[in-house]
Amino acid sequence: GYLTGSVLRGCIVGVLVTGVSLFFAPIVVYNPLLTILTVVLTAVLFSLAGFINAIFAKKFDDIAIVPTFVLTPLTYLGGVFYSVKSLPVFWQKLSLLNPILYLVNIFRFGFLGMSDVPVGASLIGLTVVVIILWGVGYQLYRKGIGVQQ
Repeated sequence: GYLTGSVLRGCIVGVLVTGVSLFFAPIVVYNPLLTILTVVLTAVLFSLAGFINAIFAKKFDDIAIVPTFVLTPLTYLGGVFYSVKSLPVFWQKLSLLNPILYLVNIFRFGFLGMSDVPVGASLIGLTVVVIILWGVGYQLYRKGIGVQQ
């Protein structure tokens, strides 16, 4: 229930933001099915990560630690504003360790038809991470860790 509600909320917000953006610029999607699949998988991924983060948070302020100190730097270093191919070779290889890079490039391929990393491998990696996070979240919830009684 937590996951479904969170994914639904994320997708609704995404649709609303996309709808508003259509007033400013047209959107051309190169591969609509891949883009929709990526939207759903990304919503599931971040919903599961948020669920696990919330399980371990002792107080409300603890929830902001992961987005602030983990997610934001990974996003800025994940090729959102630049192509990873424009980096020196050392930084290109280091960037391949960033999971956000793969999300960004699947979206980039879905919208523009080009990507810095193989799309198939990125989708498989994204799916594997979702499965792992689901397993971790399920086990934590089943054991009652972080659940108020």
